[in-house]
Formats: sequence, C-alpha cells, structure tokens
Amino acid sequence: MSQKNKATIAVRKGIDADKHHGAVVPPLHLSTTYSFADFDTKRQYDYGRSGNPNRDILAETLAELEGGAKGIITATGMAAVHLATQLLNSNDTLVIPHDCYGGSYRLFTSLEKRGLLKLVVLDLTKVENHQKILELKPKLIWIETPSNPILRLTDIKAITAIAKQCGALVGADNTFLSPALQNPIEFGVDIVVHSTTKYINGHSDVVGGAVIAANQTLGDELAWWANNIGITGAPFDSYLTLRGLRTLNVRLRQHQENAFVIAQYLESSPYVSQVYYPGLESHPQHELAKQQQRGFGGMVSFDIKGDVNDAAAFLTSLEEFSLAESLGGVESLICHPATMTHAGMDATARLEAGVGDTLIRISVGIEDVKDLVADLDRVFNKVKPGHGQSPVASKKVVPQEQQSEHTSSFKLTPAHTALW
Repeated sequence: MSQKNKATIAVRKGIDADKHHGAVVPPLHLSTTYSFADFDTKRQYDYGRSGNPNRDILAETLAELEGGAKGIITATGMAAVHLATQLLNSNDTLVIPHDCYGGSYRLFTSLEKRGLLKLVVLDLTKVENHQKILELKPKLIWIETPSNPILRLTDIKAITAIAKQCGALVGADNTFLSPALQNPIEFGVDIVVHSTTKYINGHSDVVGGAVIAANQTLGDELAWWANNIGITGAPFDSYLTLRGLRTLNVRLRQHQENAFVIAQYLESSPYVSQVYYPGLESHPQHELAKQQQRGFGGMVSFDIKGDVNDAAAFLTSLEEFSLAESLGGVESLICHPATMTHAGMDATARLEAGVGDTLIRISVGIEDVKDLVADLDRVFNKVKPGHGQSPVASKKVVPQEQQSEHTSSFKLTPAHTALW
C-alpha cells in the first residue's frame, strides 16, 4: 500500500512524466500499432489491444489506490466482471450474493446455463451461510458491498477468513464506494472490480471497467485473459477516465454530504416506508459500515409508499433528478431498479433480493442539496404516494397553499454541511 494519501495519488499519477516535450498532462496515444526497434525486437508496446500508455497509467493509478499489485482496464464494467470468471473452469463453483447487480446476476446465471461454471446463490449477510461455503469449497466467492440497490453490506473480513479455510479466491465489486472510501484488498480480497463508468470517471461520458489483483501472479493471469479475449479498454476512454479520477476524492465528499441529507429527509417523509443508506444509524449494518468503509457513499435507495403507479408518477415528475440508469456522475440520477437496472433478473430472484415495484434508487449528485430536497418535497406532495392519487403527474409545480398537510417539516441545518 502506498504511503501517499489517496487524493495525492489520484491527482499526481502520470503528471509531468512526458520525457519528449515536458507535457504536464500525459499525452493521448491513439496509435493502434507500434514499430519494432529491430527484427524480432519489440518496444514496450507493439499492439493497442495488448498495451497502451494511457491505459497503463490508469491501471497503475487504480492499482495503487486499491493497494493491489496489478490493474487491468477493460472496455466496460461487465467486461471486468466477465474477466474475473475466466479463472473458472466447468467444474469450479462460483458463490454469488443473492442481491448483486442485475447485470452481474444475468452474466453468472448465463455462464452456468452454458455449463462453464457451477453457481450457488447465497445471502452472504447470514452467518449460517458461511458454513455452506466451507462445504461447497468454491473456486471464487463474489461479494458486492454495499450491494446494488439495497445497500446491504457483506462482512469482508468474515468472508475472506472463510475463503482462506477452503482455498477460495474472493472477488469484490467496489463500484459503489470506489477506492476513495473502501479498499477490499486490505481485508484479504484477491480481486477488486470496478465499473469505472461510475464514480471513478464521475461524469457519465465514458464506459469502462477495471480489475485490480492483490498479487502479481494473479494479475498477470488476468491480464493475459484480457488480451486473449480482447476486452481491454480504449486509449481515449482511459484518457478521459483518468481525467475524471483526478477529482474523485473532492467529488465524493460532496456526493456523501448530499446523500446523507437526502437520506435523512427521506427517513422523515410520511410517503416513504423504508430508507436504505448505511450512513443512517437506523441502518442495521451501520456499525459494520464504519468498520470497513471510510465513508457511506452517494447512493440512497428507498421504498415509496403505495404501488408501482405511485413510483411511476413520482419518478416522472422530478425536475432535478434524471430518470436514467447508471450512477456516480456529478448529476443526480434516479431509477426504478425492477424495470431498469435489475430487469434482467427473473422475478422470483429479484423479489428475494428485495427489489420490488416500490423500490427507488438515487445516485445523489453534487448539486446544491437544497434544490434536490425541494424537488423531492414538491413531488411527494404533488403525487401523494400511498394515498390513492397516483396518476402520471404533470410537470406543473403545486402552489404552496395547495400542498398536503403531509408537507415535510425537514429542515436543513449547518450540521448537514459539515459531515465530511
């Protein structure tokens, strides 16, 4: 683990390293191929799929931020997840959490159907399932903490201890927190995966992924597979992602500050039945979050009262939140997981994971939180979820004198802007 602070690593890695012209920012290398120095003598790079300077800088930066030995940059987040499965053969068992991201669940179950691996789905938050892992002797245990979208936490130390007992590798999806707020390798994880599309890039304009290996041997094997199956990231995507990474820490401070305020607001709302945010003391795993995270992140989920019609009316009436998939950008996004991010899961598995028709997920942006809360409050009191008045709402703002008696009494205080 580097002795430098993470903000410094994120900002300075690759800066002022250009030996030709002294460019402070690493130049963009778009070439697909590189000349050989002599017959049968290649330089550091020979072909773009196998290596690229911009991709390498990003990989090295993320590896240092995560405390790993080697990083591999992939074309998408799902390509990163898929890369980890290349370590498995048809007789190997993969254990996954019952509430993982819908795209990951779809990939894992599809690979099982093709006979490429054996799959076991478990609720990893239940201690009794740890004994089952010992009995299964899997090749790889997959964890996602906090989980998408319920924000359940997996005890990383407990899972890695079980893995050591049965000789399993542990892979962790760290997309929701980023290396700024959580480093699973510190707790014994072997492989960390990111959708760099999210917080690492932070601007909703580049799709990408990353895999960081805890040791060099494992990293070299994963890098070989990434080149072999052709899923490495593009130079320009790596260039843009590195630019976004420079501001990761400062962005996350604002994401978290806003998310905490919104979580408190939602918890006080008469139109919300349940809020999922580990930063709230009411969250059942609040203490675990404090033990293995350095912050609580910018994602907040909640169950709205009423039914899917209430959810639809609410989601389509907001002005400061864009109804869209993805997360981690500077702008606030809101989504309905059951019909969007987790639509690829079969209905039974989705409901077992807690993703019902009334669940809403917010990727809280870095706008002024007063505007975000005001927008939520306006729409709640316009739609009145759970009160039998859920037609698809118009964009017209309800005058203050016509708002329900349920208008929130939640007030922003100076404490809300001094959390991090």
